[in-house]
Amino acid sequence: MSDAPLLDVQDLRVRFGDQDVVHGLQLQLRAGEKLALVGESGSGKTVSALSLLRLVPEASVTGRAHFAGRDLLALSERGLRAVRGDEVACIFQEPMTALNPLRSIGDQIAEVLILKKGLTGAEAGQRVLELLQSTGLSEPERRARAYPHQLSGGQRQRAMIAMALASEPRLLIADEPTTALDASLRGQILALLSDLQRQRGMAVLLITHDLHLVRRFADRVAVMERGQLVEQGDVASVFERPQHPYTRKLLDSRPRRTLDDAAPPPASAPAPLLQAQGLTVAYPTPLPGLRGWFRRGRFEAVRGVDWALPPGRTLGVVGESGSGKSTLALAALGLLPHEGRLRVMGRAWAGGIADRPLRQQVQVVFQDPFSSLSPRLTVEQIVGEGLRVHAPGLDDAARRVRVLRALREVGLLPEDTPDGAAVAWLQRYPHEFSGGQRQRLAIARALIVEPRLLVLDEPTSALDVTVQRQVIELLLRLQRDHGLSYLLITHDVDVIWAMAHEVMVMQAGQVVEHGPTPQVLRTPAHPCTRALIEACAPL
Repeated sequence: MSDAPLLDVQDLRVRFGDQDVVHGLQLQLRAGEKLALVGESGSGKTVSALSLLRLVPEASVTGRAHFAGRDLLALSERGLRAVRGDEVACIFQEPMTALNPLRSIGDQIAEVLILKKGLTGAEAGQRVLELLQSTGLSEPERRARAYPHQLSGGQRQRAMIAMALASEPRLLIADEPTTALDASLRGQILALLSDLQRQRGMAVLLITHDLHLVRRFADRVAVMERGQLVEQGDVASVFERPQHPYTRKLLDSRPRRTLDDAAPPPASAPAPLLQAQGLTVAYPTPLPGLRGWFRRGRFEAVRGVDWALPPGRTLGVVGESGSGKSTLALAALGLLPHEGRLRVMGRAWAGGIADRPLRQQVQVVFQDPFSSLSPRLTVEQIVGEGLRVHAPGLDDAARRVRVLRALREVGLLPEDTPDGAAVAWLQRYPHEFSGGQRQRLAIARALIVEPRLLVLDEPTSALDVTVQRQVIELLLRLQRDHGLSYLLITHDVDVIWAMAHEVMVMQAGQVVEHGPTPQVLRTPAHPCTRALIEACAPL
């Protein structure tokens, strides 16, 4: 690597209106180097990186950002357009929102090649296939014709990487590129980026809150807190001997197990709240040729699964994307037809209005609260919505009392909040809250109808490490206080370790290992379990 930095950022300041969000950032990145910029949500890491290319609307940006001898912040808009997507490319967190849903993957990559490299349509088409193949996508011809919704999360992210590399950039900005992926896919994407980075000699600026990812990928790490750079250095030194309290806080935020596994079993085992025997969920599939005219094929997403979940306990379901764990959760919620025996509180899902009493007892918390909370409803309407269905006799005043109680229980409203301030707070909308606050809103919405069972579908994967730990501690406290049972769906072994009494490991629709969490995670018997544990383990 050359001694002269490829990117030299000096005194970068970003302001929205009269509020400073980045305070004098200084950063250097050499050619061929991998630098991780880490911090909690709101620390300013994404704003800092995108401001270098002036991609943050309505932001006032000052300072210097010399890239290959040119100050990016002093370039004209025309000059900056020549840099964006060519010498500097970006990979974004959620490819489903970054990719155009109306155009095929191949067309979107070809557009970059035609605009930035001046290739003809035929040349671009051939290069698209080479790029998709280089990112490990099987059947590149078919993937090039596919639209974003027809690909899995990992495939979409590989397509985004192919698009970013199309112009052969000198600097790649990767903004949370693996947050929405399971552990094994995260490892695959990391390995892919490392290989491509070495082959092309490009520099990578990785923006992330995932400290495991930093350990595995980066050469150096820079830590941001509230818009300020508080610590930086090589990864080994910072992780082994952190100097700043905030860095130590981030490193100490990995979920910990506090469950009492040594507690004696009850004298008489209670009836399980949720029980399945031979649970199978199948989908019809088209058959090729003439056969498809007369009958359909069958794809079994879940095959012959058995479990029993007692009151006050957590059953964790872990596996790679496509293993069937989310399908299993939807079946448990009565949202998918199934075969076999499935009983909730001793009853089977009947369908329609007959299930209303049972649905009060079974609620769900989803992965991404920003998409699961209606942006058009206020906090009071969102949290109180269930009461309108399950407690229609309550008047507005009584319903508001229940909403405020639920919000206080999940830690969103301090107990001593004046009534006037609390009422004003109820009129806010989801976009006015942080990710952790929105997830607390989602939990309050589920709890307000006083259920006995919660289905938690990746409840912490969209959160940074410190907020993730707070939400886990909240869920554990609520379980202790109310005797709740949790069916926990996740790809994060750390979350399973922190929350689950028992764990089921799924692969290709089947349970390959099932038992007490300490036993399964400490002495895994199946190769799939060992692979998941290794993918989540820090180096």
